[in-house]
Amino acid sequence: MAETLAKSKNKTKSKYPKSTYLKWYEMMLRIRKFEEKTLFAYSKQLIRGFCHVYIGQEAIGGALATAITPDDKLVTAYRQHGVALARGLDSNSCMAELFGKSTGCVKGKGGSMHFFSKEHNYFGGNGIVGAQIPIGTGIAFAEHYRGTKNLCVTMFGDGAARQGALYESFNMAMTWKLPVLYICENNGYAMGTSVERTSNVHDLYKVGSAFDMPSSQVDGMSPEAVHEAILAAAKHIRSGKGPYFLEIKTYRYKGHSVSDPAKYRTKDELKSYMEKDPVILMEKTIIDGDIASEKDIQKIKDSIKAEIEEAFQFASDSPFPLGSELYDDNYKQEDYPFIMD
Repeated sequence: MAETLAKSKNKTKSKYPKSTYLKWYEMMLRIRKFEEKTLFAYSKQLIRGFCHVYIGQEAIGGALATAITPDDKLVTAYRQHGVALARGLDSNSCMAELFGKSTGCVKGKGGSMHFFSKEHNYFGGNGIVGAQIPIGTGIAFAEHYRGTKNLCVTMFGDGAARQGALYESFNMAMTWKLPVLYICENNGYAMGTSVERTSNVHDLYKVGSAFDMPSSQVDGMSPEAVHEAILAAAKHIRSGKGPYFLEIKTYRYKGHSVSDPAKYRTKDELKSYMEKDPVILMEKTIIDGDIASEKDIQKIKDSIKAEIEEAFQFASDSPFPLGSELYDDNYKQEDYPFIMD
C-alpha cells in the first residue's frame, strides 16, 4: 500500500483531460492503420497512380482534430490522407477514393492526391507543389471579406517552401492582415533532397521574418506541442492581427511516395526518429500517466481495426464510376465569351 501511495505521489498531473488524450491517440492510430492498409492495397494493385502516406506525421493530424474549429477552412498538399481524416472525412469514403470508386469522397475522380469535402471545409489535397499556398491565401481573403472569425489553415511541405508563390502569398497576407495560418510540415526532405541542400535558411520558420510575420518552430512528433502552437497562432489570427507561420518539424517513416526506396537517408537517422514514434509515445504517455487504462487503449485499438477493415471491404465492394459520368462535376460559365476555330 505504501509503495502504491509513493508511486502515485510521483505521478505528473496531466495537462489535458482524459478525453483529449484519447482523442489524439484515436485519431493518430486511425491515420496510422489507414495508411498501413493503403500500402497493403497498393501492393495488391487495388490502388494505383501516385500515393504518398502520412506514416510518422500523425501527431500533426491528431492536433488538428482538437486545435481548430469545424468552421475553419483547411487546404493542404498531396500527402493528405491523414489530414483529411483529421478534418472528419470518414475512412470508408477516403479508402474508396483511393480505390477510384464512385463512393469515394470525390466520386473516384480525385484519387490519392485530390480529396475534397465541402461539408468538412476541406479543400484538398493538391497535386501541384505549392499551388495550395495562394489558394489558401485566397480562401482566407474570402473569410476576411465576409467578416467571419474563421481562419484558413494552409499546409505545405518543406519543398514547397522554395516556391515563389509562397513569397507572393506571404506578402499579400501580411499587407491585408488575412486570417491565414501557414503550416510547413518539414519532414526534412523534398522528395529525396534534404532542406540543407536546397535552402540557405535551414530553419524555415525564419522565412516569415522577411514579412514581419509572427513565426515559430514546433516539435511535430508531439501532439501536445502542435496543439498548443496552433491554438496560440489561431488566437493571434482571430484577434485580427493577420497571419501566422508555423514550421512543424516532423518525419516520414516511409519514402516520399510508394515508389521511393528512400536510400538518401541513413538507417541510423531513421532509427533515431522511430524512437520518437508519436503513436507509440502517446500510448505510453496515457498508460504511464494513468490517464486511461490498458483496457481503454485496447478498446480503441479494436475499434480502429474494425473500422479500417470495414473501409477496405467497403472500397472493394463499391462500383467504379460510370463512363457516362466523365464530364459530370466539370463546371463552366455558359455565357462566357470564347472563340472556336
